[in-house]
Amino acid sequence: MKLTLIGAGPGDPDLITMKGIKALQTAKVVLYDALVHPAILDNCPEDCLKIHVGKRFGKVSCGQDEINKLIVASAEQHGEVIRLKGGDSFIFGRGYEEIEYAAQHGIASEVIPGISSTYAVPALAGIPLTSRGVSESFWVVTGTTKSHELSADLPWAARSSATVVILMGTHKLEEIVAIYTSLDKFDESVAIIQNGSLPEQKIVLGTIGNILPLAKEADVKSPAVIVIGKVAALPGLSYQKLEEIIGQPNLKA
Repeated sequence: MKLTLIGAGPGDPDLITMKGIKALQTAKVVLYDALVHPAILDNCPEDCLKIHVGKRFGKVSCGQDEINKLIVASAEQHGEVIRLKGGDSFIFGRGYEEIEYAAQHGIASEVIPGISSTYAVPALAGIPLTSRGVSESFWVVTGTTKSHELSADLPWAARSSATVVILMGTHKLEEIVAIYTSLDKFDESVAIIQNGSLPEQKIVLGTIGNILPLAKEADVKSPAVIVIGKVAALPGLSYQKLEEIIGQPNLKA
């Protein structure tokens, strides 16, 4: 019996790995999350059993215990099962919990990593998490811990000069702003990227001092990636510089 854990990438169906696609092409049963693009499932055989076990903030979903049991039952019945998760299953995806549970029931596992929204979504928005002379490192924290709280690591991350990436944190935006405000970081740049990598992608740029009204005006919702730090101001600077270059004599297209 075998469990294959596949990361589906940040949303765009073209961003799943080739190895992930090859595994889906011979799948017998797939348990997939809510953030998995429907087009990715088109890679499965027609007779493949596809079971939606998606989990999204604020919506009724399949509990983790139930998912674990489905993994075991599917593997026992079909000999193998694919668990398809958004992003990368080992970054806030509870992937290790699932392979650990499978192992306790005698099921071997293979992990096929996915492109994480942690870095892919900012990159597609033109935001580098590190850039020489701007940011030397980055933190990744969750806005929704096991107890549904904001990560206790965020106050430490906010004190650093590193770029801070927050996943699943839009519903905690007021708390996030309060932490940075308490450190007098009103001018720290912020980017919120909703539905990153998809045609309906929405980007809100601001600072700690004004991001709350800007996010409210833009009606920002999950799923979204929050980037805080000097790099979050780079997209605007890049566009401005590009316009300046194009506007110079002898450099027009």
